[in-house]
Amino acid sequence: MSHTAAQLFSPLRIKDITLRNRIGVPPMCQYSAVDGFINDWHRVHLSGLARGGAGLVVVEATAVAPEGRISPGCTGLWNDRQAEAFRPVVASIESAGAVPGLQIAHAGRKASANRPWEGDDHLPEGDPRAWPTMAPSPVAFGANLPRVPREMTLDDIARVKSDFVAAAIRARDVGFRWLELHFAHGYLAQSFFSVHSNQRRDAYGGSLENRCRFLLETLEAVREVWPERLPLTARFGVIEFDGRDEETLAESIQLARWLKERGLDLLSVSIGFSTPEAKIPWAPAFLVPIAGRVRRETGLLIASSWGIDHPRLAEEAVASGNLDQVLVGRAHLANPHWPYHAAMELKVPRAAWTLPAPYAHWLERYRS
Repeated sequence: MSHTAAQLFSPLRIKDITLRNRIGVPPMCQYSAVDGFINDWHRVHLSGLARGGAGLVVVEATAVAPEGRISPGCTGLWNDRQAEAFRPVVASIESAGAVPGLQIAHAGRKASANRPWEGDDHLPEGDPRAWPTMAPSPVAFGANLPRVPREMTLDDIARVKSDFVAAAIRARDVGFRWLELHFAHGYLAQSFFSVHSNQRRDAYGGSLENRCRFLLETLEAVREVWPERLPLTARFGVIEFDGRDEETLAESIQLARWLKERGLDLLSVSIGFSTPEAKIPWAPAFLVPIAGRVRRETGLLIASSWGIDHPRLAEEAVASGNLDQVLVGRAHLANPHWPYHAAMELKVPRAAWTLPAPYAHWLERYRS
């Protein structure tokens, strides 16, 4: 396979940002923060991933407010001191040649949970680390997250939108050059969109337009403060695998069109995770055809993940026109130099130069 044929390693330009390839490291929660502050673990983790050769490294879901964390170990961006702690992370990602991105989020009814390896369930009511949850409607997720959230008032909705704006400003000011809004995975924004969780009878519930209102207004508000020259993206669950997939996908495509009209630059296509009854057909690259449909019907730049761990699957996802960017998560944890090995697999000339020069020099010059 020639260099020109390896579409996975072609640059991707969005606004003033050029990614060196189509490989991105998606946000992967580490549940290792204290009071929202990142620490040495995050710095080592993220700089190591950036050295691997990906074009983009997105920092994990970072809460815009204390009650928006998934767990007490989640990162936060609700004050300036937390923001300053991100500066060395941004610098380390950039020094390795990757673009530093950040995902900002609010967990909604899935908040106040134990870390996954400590139960992945709601913290007990009497636990001093626990806090009240809120959502569009007082509907529990169920399964391991049975707590009924408080229904958000209009003032709550306005405050959370302002929290997203404040977090975006902090992300901008400490040097992040790619911002992702977490509108997926059954967290707050997805809960407004989903019929499984939104039973409101006001302007934020009922019709598709109303269920999209929180997402659209949040994007619009963030767009006003996020630099126009930098990519503004979102991750959204376009399908639930709940038996009404065609209807949900059609509604998701309409939402994506509305998001594009309001300034969204790229959509990361994912799963809704709004109901524990979903029957997800896990398989390699199973979301790629769905993401391709979203791309064709919206004209948006599209990224996706979930099981695109083999280099040839990743190459095919881009070369086929289904994806503009491949997000490789767990495979990067197992092998932080996944892009280098992908380049070797795809026979990209001088594959070592997918890595930073100090590594590439040794690998290229002293090959056996």
